[in-house]
Amino acid sequence: MSRHVIVPAVGRQTASIIFLHGLGDTGHGWSSSLAAIKPPSVKLICPTAQTMPVTLNGGFPMPSWFDLFSLDSTGPVDKEGIEKAQKLIHELIGAEEKEGIDSKKIILGGFSQGGALALYSGLTYPKPLGGIVALSCWIPMHEKLAMNSCVNLNTPVLQCHGDVDHIVPLKWGQMTSEFLKKHLTKYEFKTYRGLMHSSCEQVRNG
Repeated sequence: MSRHVIVPAVGRQTASIIFLHGLGDTGHGWSSSLAAIKPPSVKLICPTAQTMPVTLNGGFPMPSWFDLFSLDSTGPVDKEGIEKAQKLIHELIGAEEKEGIDSKKIILGGFSQGGALALYSGLTYPKPLGGIVALSCWIPMHEKLAMNSCVNLNTPVLQCHGDVDHIVPLKWGQMTSEFLKKHLTKYEFKTYRGLMHSSCEQVRNG
C-alpha cells in the first residue's frame, strides 16, 4: 500500500475520505471523479492494492485487496487475505487520526472488491466512523462479525447496486442488505435501474 493517491484539503482539513478501488484498478481510477465532488476541507485518499496473482483470473497478477477464488457466493473465501487487507485499512484510518482527524470525521468507501473490504474494515474498526459507502459489492466473512459489540452500529452506511450487474450480481447485494439492515440503525440500500458493474453520476452523488 505504497501507491496512495492523495488529494489534499484546501485550507484547514476537517475530515477525510478513504476510498478503495475494485479488482485490477488503482487509486487513480476513482481519485479524479471523487475529487470533483468532495468538499474543499476534506482530504481524499485513494490507495492502490498490492499486485498479486488472482485465482479467479487464472492466476494473472493484478492489483487486488485479497484473492478471489470464484463468483459463487457460497465458494471459498481468502480469509487470511481479507484480514491482512483489513489491518492495512485500519492503519490508514489510524494515520488520519494521528493527524488530528476524529474517527467520526472519516468516511470509508469502496467499489466492488474495495467495497467489500470497506464494509468489513469499517464494521470491525474499534472506533465510530463518519460513514461507510459500499458500491456494487458484498460483505465478506459476515459470520465473523461480532455485530453485538460493533461500535459502528449507528454509523451511516450507504450501499448501492445496479440491477443488471453481471459481475457482482444484485442478489449478492440483496443478501448483504438483508444481513446489514438487521443490525445497523442508519443503513440504506439503493438500487439503480439499468446500471451494470460500474458507477454513474447518481451513485457518486449519493
